[in-house]
Amino acid sequence: MSKRPSWDEYFMGIALKVAERSTCDRAHVGAIIVRDRRILTTGYNGAPSGLPHCDDVGHLIVDGHCVRTLHAEQNAIIQAAYHGVSVRGGTIYVTHQPCLTCAKMIINAGIKRVVYAGEYPDNLARQFLAEAGVSLQRMILPEEKQKAVAHHPTAGCERDTC
Repeated sequence: MSKRPSWDEYFMGIALKVAERSTCDRAHVGAIIVRDRRILTTGYNGAPSGLPHCDDVGHLIVDGHCVRTLHAEQNAIIQAAYHGVSVRGGTIYVTHQPCLTCAKMIINAGIKRVVYAGEYPDNLARQFLAEAGVSLQRMILPEEKQKAVAHHPTAGCERDTC
């Protein structure tokens, strides 16, 4: 008999699946926002609606950063606003630690907890979340899932857009 996953494991598994929809090969990032064990919205990194994706037309590099895509957290928060869904008091599960811009959006959206898997070296994001009283918790994934959040040193990371 297999072990039943915890709620955090369950929701992070869904975030990893959402990341498969990403359209920028610099990093496939997924996010889901949950409240009371119910999924409110999902998001993955990709171009704004109706605009070409990196996978289709290549990266749009400005000062060494790809600026074509929105981050997964941004898309999840935008989807909530678009559909009139309050995320206040929720938890966001993200395949990578949020950058500073996403951290500020998370704070202003009223999200109270961030669970992430892949590291991203943004100490200001960590500091802002801590000062705002938002819990930041890293989830160590099993080895077979760690590949999904590993950075590709030759490709960089879409998070360098922040």
